Amino acid sequence: MLLRKVEKFLRRHRMAPTTFGRLAARDPRFVLDLRLGREPRGRTEQRVTRWMNEYEEPLYV
Repeated sequence: MLLRKVEKFLRRHRMAPTTFGRLAARDPRFVLDLRLGREPRGRTEQRVTRWMNEYEEPLYV
């Protein structure tokens, strides 16, 4: 489920998987590992999901 959300996010924002991994999970191999079947811990999944949601929120200046 997380992998599907991440893949959609990457396409929508035209972001490289390694960039996403560094920013969202502090791990440049994060997306590759997900694609290879890695199951992240619950806290990691929550942190990545929160990061994606905050990235998409509009900024009001």
